[in-house]
Amino acid sequence: MVDDDPTLLRLLGDYLRENDLGVVTTDKSDAALRFLFDERPDLVVLDVMMPGMDGYVLASRIREISSVPIIFLTAKTSESDKLRGFRLGVDDYVTKPFSFAELAARINAVLNRARGKDTVERNLHVFGPVSVDLDRWSVIKNGETVSLSPTEFKMLKYLVENSGRAIAEEELLQAVWGLEEGVERGYVRRYIWFLRQKLESDPSNPQIIQTVRGFGYRIGESS
Repeated sequence: MVDDDPTLLRLLGDYLRENDLGVVTTDKSDAALRFLFDERPDLVVLDVMMPGMDGYVLASRIREISSVPIIFLTAKTSESDKLRGFRLGVDDYVTKPFSFAELAARINAVLNRARGKDTVERNLHVFGPVSVDLDRWSVIKNGETVSLSPTEFKMLKYLVENSGRAIAEEELLQAVWGLEEGVERGYVRRYIWFLRQKLESDPSNPQIIQTVRGFGYRIGESS
């Protein structure tokens, strides 16, 4: 749960815990991103009006790397504001003031829908000892969780979504960093090296992320 109101975080967090929901709270957007990557929560409750990185920007950053359900909390009630949230992939929208019971009910409803979706289809890809779950934003190697940075996961996600296809360094650069100033092709090679150190059994002889000499990289078809 991300909100810049510490009193709301404390009271609402206590209420949700009393109703059998495990809750971690923060009043900082950057801390929320780090926690999302490290802990992979089942759902994010996110205030829209945050200082610095507001809820819309944070939701957009989350959607670049994760399909975790998001519920917006906001005092904004206009249709355009709500549509903006839904276009970002937000799952539900709760306007302030709200009752704690209402939010708890909405959280459980969204979690139930997400679990139902998981039973139908999982965006899971397996490459030898490594499994990549793009829905749950998780990577497992030999039964152990692999911790990737957001940029590492974004690059891996793009490779996995294009399994079997050779991808040029320029395409990877655009897909991962876009028009970010000061980013050069060397960044692609550096992050490929990072991924190989974490995913390959023998990084000096990569079997998962292969080099297409003079062009770019390819990840094999998942099994």
